[in-house]
Amino acid sequence: MKSRGYESAFAEDIKAFLIFKEEMGFYGKSREWSLWKFDTYCAERGLVDFNRESVEGWVIHQKERNPGGCYSWMSYIRDFGRYLSLSGRCPDAYILSGDFRAGFTRSQPFLLSSQMIDDFFEAAREHKAQSPWQWQARCFFGLMYSMGLRTCEAIRLNTCDVDMDSGHVDILWSKGNRSRRLPINDEVAAMLDECSQKSSSEFGDSPRPFFIGATGKRVWPASTGIAFNRIWDSAGLPRQEGKKQPGPYSLRHHFAYANIEKWAREGKSVEAMMPYLARYMGHATFDSTYYYIHTSPDFLSGYAGNVKNLEMILPEVGFDD
Repeated sequence: MKSRGYESAFAEDIKAFLIFKEEMGFYGKSREWSLWKFDTYCAERGLVDFNRESVEGWVIHQKERNPGGCYSWMSYIRDFGRYLSLSGRCPDAYILSGDFRAGFTRSQPFLLSSQMIDDFFEAAREHKAQSPWQWQARCFFGLMYSMGLRTCEAIRLNTCDVDMDSGHVDILWSKGNRSRRLPINDEVAAMLDECSQKSSSEFGDSPRPFFIGATGKRVWPASTGIAFNRIWDSAGLPRQEGKKQPGPYSLRHHFAYANIEKWAREGKSVEAMMPYLARYMGHATFDSTYYYIHTSPDFLSGYAGNVKNLEMILPEVGFDD
């Protein structure tokens, strides 16, 4: 964590809180930025008590400065209050009331058809680029499609995380500082091996990121969207003006709802299979996986009531073979 130069009476508490969150695996500039603005507000007004007047005063001040904006930053000051109270640093710290909450609406994902998938990967196979994307696009997006990886998980993958002999890929320290080990089949192993050999011939066999940019360093996050869009457009796939557009994450979404639909067609108990999907995809809570039921076709709506309250009773995908 890099200090922003906190100056209020809460400066040391804020810095300790940010370190605590990082140790728990929660990173993000937005938390640091929001608490810096709270610190500035308190320093300018000489506020020394973490009470209702100070906290709600700052929240109201911020909302007035940005009416109608996204208020997700309110969760940071609420979390900070809990930290002060539970850690004993300020037992009487005011915890922001639940009346102050940001509205939340999940965006509807772009649903890919089987034909779109086929056309996209055919274009990815023939993709032309003046960078390693020419040979690694099919593999990068293939992992998101076949294993449901997050974009950031594919980006962070290193050569040492891929064990084609044992047939698994390690996803290390992902969202929420969680890791998981995922099996790969022969087709995925062949795709990984082909990409790895080409990269090794260009950049050597030394330990390195699995997916690389033109300089041999880890692929830049923004380039994943650029590569996806170029492949999508070269495949002649449609874009609907004013509606949700496709992107790399559409492949992760497809992995989730395609599995749900497959289990339904096969007559399997979707509610029994959902915990496995949650662990495989690295979800911290079942709610994140339950969301995909609502993105699937209407015939699955009957499952929603059955799985909504299902407890997570199965062990997390990990390294216990």
